[in-house]
Amino acid sequence: MKITEEMVDYISALARLKLPQAEKTRMTGELEQLLAYMDVLNGLNTEGVEPMSHVFPLKNVMRPDEVEPSGDRAELLANSPVTDEAAFLVPRTVE
Repeated sequence: MKITEEMVDYISALARLKLPQAEKTRMTGELEQLLAYMDVLNGLNTEGVEPMSHVFPLKNVMRPDEVEPSGDRAELLANSPVTDEAAFLVPRTVE
């Protein structure tokens, strides 16, 4: 596929970028190289290759959710210089 400067203008407008003329010319060549490489990849025989989302055979590596009690409020607020018995009180920073 031949990339034109009009296509680069359209793509840069979608990305909300303003490209100088030299950058448009360079981007035209880079996008053409990218599409040429995609054509190479499309030509590969992938028959019998299982699709994958990761290079490594990872499943779900997250721990299961478990409900646990949180810390005691009085104990957590004990180290605060000033509290209202429910939260930390800090000086106002925005007026």
